Amino acid sequence: MSDDKEIDYSLANPDTLTKYRVAATISEKVLAAVSKLCVAGEKIVAICQQGDKLIEDEVSKVYRTTKLKGFSHPTTVSPSSYVTPYTPLSSETAEANLELQPGEPVKIQLGAQIDGFGSIVCNTIIVPPKDQPEDVVTGRSADLLLATYYANELLIRLMIPPGLLASGSDEEKAKAAAAKPPTQTKITSLLDKVAKSYECSLVESTTSWLFDRNDIEGKKKIVIAPADNTKGEGSPDIGEVWGVEMGISLGSGKVKELSQRPTLLRRTNNTYILKSQVARKTLSTIQGKFGHFPFSLRQLEEEGSDTKYKVGVLEGARQGVLRQYELVGDKDSAPVARLLTTLAITKNGVSKLGAPPALDLEKVQSDKKITDEEILKILEQPLSKNKGKNKNKKKKKPAKKSAKVEGETEEESEDE
Repeated sequence: MSDDKEIDYSLANPDTLTKYRVAATISEKVLAAVSKLCVAGEKIVAICQQGDKLIEDEVSKVYRTTKLKGFSHPTTVSPSSYVTPYTPLSSETAEANLELQPGEPVKIQLGAQIDGFGSIVCNTIIVPPKDQPEDVVTGRSADLLLATYYANELLIRLMIPPGLLASGSDEEKAKAAAAKPPTQTKITSLLDKVAKSYECSLVESTTSWLFDRNDIEGKKKIVIAPADNTKGEGSPDIGEVWGVEMGISLGSGKVKELSQRPTLLRRTNNTYILKSQVARKTLSTIQGKFGHFPFSLRQLEEEGSDTKYKVGVLEGARQGVLRQYELVGDKDSAPVARLLTTLAITKNGVSKLGAPPALDLEKVQSDKKITDEEILKILEQPLSKNKGKNKNKKKKKPAKKSAKVEGETEEESEDE
C-alpha cells in the first residue's frame, strides 16, 4: 500500500495518460472488429464471446510485466430498444439464440484497462443484411444516428471548463475563466433542442461519470434528462478523465426495466465479509480477473467456475459487494442509439482518448437539421487550443462544420 501512495496516478504523470491511450487504442480496435461481426442473423452471445477474446488477445500484447490489466467493460451488444448494455448467457437457451435483425440499431460497448486505467467506448450501428454491402441510411434511422452524433459532440464541448480555450487579452481570459460552467439543467435543455431537431428524445437519466484508477463511477456525474430522485453532481475540471455518454430515442425517451435478469455486474468498494464459502470463492475469482470493473456472468461461466457461482453472486449483490446493472429498455419499445466516449481534460483542452468512429455524414441522410444558432455556434468550437493550424476554412452545412472541427481537434490533442 505504501508504494501506491508514492506513485502519482493523476494525469500530471505522463505514464497515466499513456496507459489510458493504450487501453483506448485497444478498445477502438476491438470495437471496429466487433462492428464488422454485427450482421443480420448473427447470434449476440457469439459476437460478445469473440469481442471478449479479442480484448484479451490485444491486452496480452502490451505491458507484459503489468499484472493489473484486462477488461474495463465486457463486450455487450444491445438490440434496438435496449438502453443499457446487454450480455446474454450461453447457458440460457432463449438468450443464447437471440439474433441480430436487419435494419435495427444495435449498441456495441466494450473496453480495456491497463494498470487500472480504463477506456470504455460505445457505438451504434445499423445492422446490415447478411452478405450485402452497407447502404445509405435514411428515414428515421438516419434521424436517430444524426441526433445522437450531434448531441454527443455538443455534450463534449459543454464539458470544457470555462475559459480553458479562451483567447484575447489577459483581462478577457480572466473574465472567461470566471464564468460559471453550464448547469446540468442547461446542458439537458441544449441537448433536448438537438434531439427535437430530429424529432427524437433524450433517453431518461443518461449518465456520464468521472473515471479514476480502478473506478468508472467516481464522485462526479452528469445526468441528462434526470428521472425523479436523480441528479448530477459536480462539473468537469482540468486533470480529469470522464466517460461521456449520450442516449437518444425515437420514442419518448422514458425507460422501463426489462424482464431478463441482470447479467452485468461490478465489484463495489464495500468490504462486507461474505458468509458462505461459495460466495467468497466467487468474489475471489471476480476480484482476480476483473477487479472493480464491470463483468458478465457469461465470463464467469466460461472461466469454468463452479456452477454454484450464481448463488455466490446473489449473496454478493444482496450484501452490496457486487452491483447488478439492471437491464433497461425504451418504455415504448422504440429504437434507441447510444454513444460513449472516454476523454481527458488537460490544460490544452479536451482529448478523446477512446471514442466511437466519426459518423460518415455522406452515408446518413436526413431531411432534418439543426437550426438553433446557439447550438450551431457551440458545435463550431474546437475541443483543444489552436496550435498554429489554419482554421479559416469553414463549411456551410452544420454537419460539415462539426466533422471538420472534430478532425482538427483530435490531431491537435496529441501533445498534451
